[in-house]
Amino acid sequence: MEPVYFVMAILGCSDDGMACSQARIEPVRYESVAKCQAAIDSVLPRQTDLDFPMVGASCQAQGGRVAERNRTTPQSGG
Repeated sequence: MEPVYFVMAILGCSDDGMACSQARIEPVRYESVAKCQAAIDSVLPRQTDLDFPMVGASCQAQGGRVAERNRTTPQSGG
């Protein structure tokens, strides 16, 4: 199973900052969401080639997460 890591999604947003869409994913992998968030201020100024009124960033978990499933036991009819 691949470990969990975090990536920074660069978002292009409308003038009011409400309607955003993912423009790209930065190639750097971060070992924690805190390290990803700490890097936002240094990454955003490099996104000047995007054609959006506003640009933002969001840190997202990636990698090998395994979801737990609820197991049910079949019940016999009586």
